[in-house]
Amino acid sequence: MSQINLSSLGRVHIVGIGGAGMSGIARIMAARGVVVSGTDAKDSRRLQALRALGIDVRVGHEASFEADTLVVSTAIPESNPERRYARSHGVPELSRAAALAAIMTGSIGIAVSGTHGKTTTTSMLTVALQHCGADPSFVIGSELNESGSNAHVGTGDLFVVEADESDGSFLALPAQIGIVTNVEPDHLNHWGDFASLERAFDEFGRQCGQRGGFVVACADDVGARAMASRLLAEGVDVRTYGTVEDATVRILDARPGDVGWTFTIGAEGVRLGEISLRVPGRHNALNAVAAYTAAAGLGFPDAQIRAGLEAFSGTRRRFDFKGEVGGVRVYDDYAHHPTEIDATLRAARDVAGDGRVIVAFQAHHYYRTAMFVREFGEALGLADVAVVLEVFAPGEEPIPGASGQTLAANVPLPEGDAIFEPSWTAVAELLANRAEPGDLVMTLGAGDIGMLGIEVLERLRSKS
Repeated sequence: MSQINLSSLGRVHIVGIGGAGMSGIARIMAARGVVVSGTDAKDSRRLQALRALGIDVRVGHEASFEADTLVVSTAIPESNPERRYARSHGVPELSRAAALAAIMTGSIGIAVSGTHGKTTTTSMLTVALQHCGADPSFVIGSELNESGSNAHVGTGDLFVVEADESDGSFLALPAQIGIVTNVEPDHLNHWGDFASLERAFDEFGRQCGQRGGFVVACADDVGARAMASRLLAEGVDVRTYGTVEDATVRILDARPGDVGWTFTIGAEGVRLGEISLRVPGRHNALNAVAAYTAAAGLGFPDAQIRAGLEAFSGTRRRFDFKGEVGGVRVYDDYAHHPTEIDATLRAARDVAGDGRVIVAFQAHHYYRTAMFVREFGEALGLADVAVVLEVFAPGEEPIPGASGQTLAANVPLPEGDAIFEPSWTAVAELLANRAEPGDLVMTLGAGDIGMLGIEVLERLRSKS
C-alpha cells in the first residue's frame, strides 16, 4: 500500500470514532491540525474525552456529514448511512489501517502484533521508552493508567502502535520493528484457515526486515517460534524471548511476587538484572520481556528499560481493579480467547491467595464460541465458580451449539458451580451472593460485560 500524506486528507470524518483504535487515530490527527469529526452508535467515556479536545462527535449514524475523507473500519457495514452518503457524493473512503499508516509516516514504526497480549505489550513498551527519556507517539487499544490516554503525539521519532491482525490491517503499517507475542488460530472468519493467518504473520515480519528493521518473537509460543524459524531462514533479523534456553533474551528465576511476577533478564549468558512487575501473571512477564527486547534492540539502556517496566501499572480492562467491598475484590479483563482466559485466571489464582476465584464470562462472536467451546470450558474450569452469559454477537446469525448454555455445560466444575445465566440483570446479584470475604470476582469478555464490575460492587455494598 502506498503511503498517504496526512495533509492530503483535508477534513476527516470517522465512523465508529469511539472505538479503541479509531479514537486514538482521531486524537493524533486532531493534534496534528486535521479537522476531525465523527459518529458512534452510543455515547461513551471515549466520546466525552474527544469532545473535550474540541472534536465534533455525535451519537448516531447520520445520512450526511461535512468532510473531504471518510475513515471506516472493516466492522462498519456497506449499508452504513455515512458510507452510502460518501459513495453518492464522491467522498473518498479510507480504511482504519490506511489512516493509521498515514499518521505513522516519517516515524520509526514499532508495531506490536499477536493473537494475545498486544495491548499490554504495547503499553509496557511505551512506558519503558518514556522512562528512558524518549517521547514516543503511540496508539494503543486501551488507556494507559499512567496517562489516562490511548494515544499521544510525541516529540521523538518513535511511533508505537498496537497492530491488528484480525482483518489483515497490520500488513498496511510502515513498521520497521515488529513484535509478535504469539500466533494461534483466531479470526478465521476473515482468514479462512490457520495457514493463511500464519502466512500473514510471516509477511508482517518480512516487511519489517525489508525496511531494515528487526522482529521480536516469543520463543515459548509454538506459532511465533515457527514463524521466527521461517523468517530467520530468509535472512530476517529476528530476536526471540522467553523461558526456553535458546531464546535471545531469557526469563530466569521467575516467581510470583507480592503483586506481579519477579524475574531476572538474561541475554547471551549474562544475567542483566531483576524486574519486579506491578501487574500479575506469568503471561505479563513474557509481555514485559517482549517490550524489553524491542527497547534494548533500539539501543536504550538496560537499567532504564527495567525501571520503566517496573513502573508500569496496567491499562484499562486488563486485570483492571474495580474496587473492594467487604473483603471481596472485583476485577475486569478483556480476555475473550481460551488462551487469554487461562492466563488471566492463573494470574487471578496468584492474586486471590486463599480466597476463591469467581468469574463471569461473556463469549464474543458465535464463530469463536463454536470453534473453541471445549477449550473455553477447560479454561473457565480454573475458577471455583463460573457464571456464563449468553454470547455477545450483535448482528450475527446464531450457530447451532455455539450458545452460552452449551459453553457452560463444558465447564468441568461441580454441579452448581458452572452456571448459565441468560439474564444480564441477574448476573451482578448472582456474583455478589456467591462471593465471601477473601474471594476475587472477575468479569471476562470483549463485549459489554466490562460494565458489570461496578454493579457487583453496588450489590456487595447493599449486602454489607
